[in-house]
Amino acid sequence: MAQSHKVLGQSNPSATTLTTLYTVPAATQAVVSTVTVCNTASSATTYRLAVRVAGASIATSQYLAYDAALPANDTATLTLGVTLAATDVISVYAGSANVAFSVFGVEIT
Repeated sequence: MAQSHKVLGQSNPSATTLTTLYTVPAATQAVVSTVTVCNTASSATTYRLAVRVAGASIATSQYLAYDAALPANDTATLTLGVTLAATDVISVYAGSANVAFSVFGVEIT
């Protein structure tokens, strides 16, 4: 099995909009090691992080973080070790348009 260590996705989503950060490609598995959430604004905000198995519609049970506080000009670093199968989706949501998400890990083919 080939492994590719990489940036899996990056996004600066519109405020209060559920956005796909990363979708595992077909015939691939992934291990997410770290997600960073960076607030580039001078005011506090919140964020959400969810894993949607096989791209399912969003549901409460899928959230890893829900309206988590993110102070002004700060970054949250989440070390997760989440394992994902083909077509699983990581979705993000930010309380303001000044939040940048990055996801790092390994794709296995």
